Amino acid sequence: MLKKHLFLSLLMAVSTATVSAETHHAHWSYTGENDAAHWGDLSEDFAVCKTGKQQSPVDFSTTKTVKGKQLAYRYNVADYKVENNGHTLQATPQGKAQTIVINGKTYTFKQFHFHTPSEHTFKGKHFPMEAHFVHQAEDGTLAVIGSVFKPGKNNPALSALTAKKLKAGESVTLKNLNIQALLPKDSKSFQLKGSLTTPPCSENVTWVVLKTPVQADAAQFKAMRDIIGGENNRPVQPLNDREVNEDK
Repeated sequence: MLKKHLFLSLLMAVSTATVSAETHHAHWSYTGENDAAHWGDLSEDFAVCKTGKQQSPVDFSTTKTVKGKQLAYRYNVADYKVENNGHTLQATPQGKAQTIVINGKTYTFKQFHFHTPSEHTFKGKHFPMEAHFVHQAEDGTLAVIGSVFKPGKNNPALSALTAKKLKAGESVTLKNLNIQALLPKDSKSFQLKGSLTTPPCSENVTWVVLKTPVQADAAQFKAMRDIIGGENNRPVQPLNDREVNEDK
C-alpha cells in the first residue's frame, strides 16, 4: 500500500509540472502574497524553491558548444484531455504511451502546458509564449522540452487548443490532435540540469529548450493569456555553477 501511495503521489506531481495546490495543501500563485518570491515559505514541501541551487528557468547568455544532435522526438497524432488547472492550460495524451530519447535515455510523454510570456529568456529577452513538454523516465527523473513562440502566422495546433475558452477546472477532449506544429523542425537546443518551474520546484529535471521559435498569431497569444488569466511565468533563476550545453 505504501509503494502504491508513493507512486500515485509522483504521478500527481508530474501531471501538472505545475503541481496542484491541493496536492501539497498550500496555495501558490503568480501574483500577490503567494507569488514566486514566496513559494519557498508557503510549505516545507516547497522549500527547495528557495534553497535550491539548480532552479529553473534560466537566461541563456553563456553556453558551452557541444557536437552532435542529442535529441530524438516525434509525437504521434493522438487524443488529448485539455484542461485549465487554474495555473495553465494543460494537455494530457490519451491512449498508447509515447516516448522520446534524450542523451540515450528513454522518457515517457506525460503532458504539455503553456507559459505566457516565456519562462526562459534569451540574452535577457522573453518570447511571448513557451510550451513545456513533460516526460518521465522509469527511474522517476524528468525531462522537459521547451518550445518558444514568436509572432507570425496562425498555428493550427494552437487554434484547436484555444478554441474553447476553458475556465479554471474545466476540461475538454480533443480528438486526433497533431501537436508537431507546436515544435520547430530544427531540434537544435540548449540543455542543462534544472527543476520544475512551479512548486515543489524539484531538481530532478533535464531541460532541453529548443532554439528555433515557432510561429503563432496575435489572436492566439491573446486567447492563451485569456484562458490562463494573464502572465504565468516564474522569474529567471541564478545559473550558479551549472553549464549550459548548446548544440549548433
